[in-house]
Amino acid sequence: MHFLQIITTGGTIDKVYFDDQSDYKIGEPEIGRILSDMNVAFRWKVMPLMRKDSLEFTENDRDLIFDAVAKSEASHFLITHGTDTMVETAQRLSTLKERVIVMTGALNPARFIGSDAMFNIGCAIGALHGQPEGVWISMNGRIWDPSKVRKNRKANRFEAIEY
Repeated sequence: MHFLQIITTGGTIDKVYFDDQSDYKIGEPEIGRILSDMNVAFRWKVMPLMRKDSLEFTENDRDLIFDAVAKSEASHFLITHGTDTMVETAQRLSTLKERVIVMTGALNPARFIGSDAMFNIGCAIGALHGQPEGVWISMNGRIWDPSKVRKNRKANRFEAIEY
């Protein structure tokens, strides 16, 4: 891996909440701060592509992510993304070849104590070093094939699709 291209799209991982009305906005990407604090031993670049809740994503947004990956010289990508439509975006990226793409996010904002964000980012980085070419989702301590996983909103976790 020459360098890790990180693409941020928003989602809960970067949310900032305001106590007065439980309103939120998507803040600055947290992943750069997290990787700097961890003193990782590889080169990385952050490309903040958008700041949206994934429930608001359109096909044009998915095309924008696809184009950013397709046009990059990198071979390894970590994409932070909202969890609600992460599977749909991963499936959209599945035709890209000669790349290892791992998507992750958080069920609680990275700014919250006890957030799953750092754990998910660490697992995603491990997956980038170990997974073959393709698109993968790293959530809840597992690496998922996007065609075989869904978000269980009631249980607030990712799980295998039962056929």
